[in-house]
Amino acid sequence: MAETVNKSLIPPPAYQLAAHHADVPSAVLYAIALQESGIHLRGQRVPWPWTLNVAGQPRRLTTQAAACIELQDALDAQPNRRIDVGLGQINVGYHAHRVAHPCDLLDPYRNLRIAATILREQYRQGEDWLPAIGRYHRPAGGTPAARYRRSVHQHLSRVHGGPAILATPGRSLP
Repeated sequence: MAETVNKSLIPPPAYQLAAHHADVPSAVLYAIALQESGIHLRGQRVPWPWTLNVAGQPRRLTTQAAACIELQDALDAQPNRRIDVGLGQINVGYHAHRVAHPCDLLDPYRNLRIAATILREQYRQGEDWLPAIGRYHRPAGGTPAARYRRSVHQHLSRVHGGPAILATPGRSLP
């Protein structure tokens, strides 16, 4: 008889710490990072810290220094609202006030803290986390936010090893 394995992914410690400080579920933060900066590496999808998205074109660099140079070049060529950075793809134009320099967004730990903070800011009391996930991507909502929610929910289901239940703060969720 074949055995069914319900294998869930445990978010790495950096995600757990950033999520704890912002009071958001670490599984949700990890699923967002998988959506935003995920790449296939050694047979599995993992978030990549030195990911840029410039005017809709993803760019993955091999080092933080190389990503910073690419980011500076992009800032010279594009409006800053068309540039997203790092694990959580933090938009430079909308969130520049959160860092001293845009390259600070390439620090994976800082990027995760900011992403968790933004997610928490998008959460409304009494909701589950899906609407907040949509607003993380597009605060105005609409079709792009709905499409994003569905994509992140698929990642979240993988993290949970099955259908994801999105609890409110104060309830246990890995």
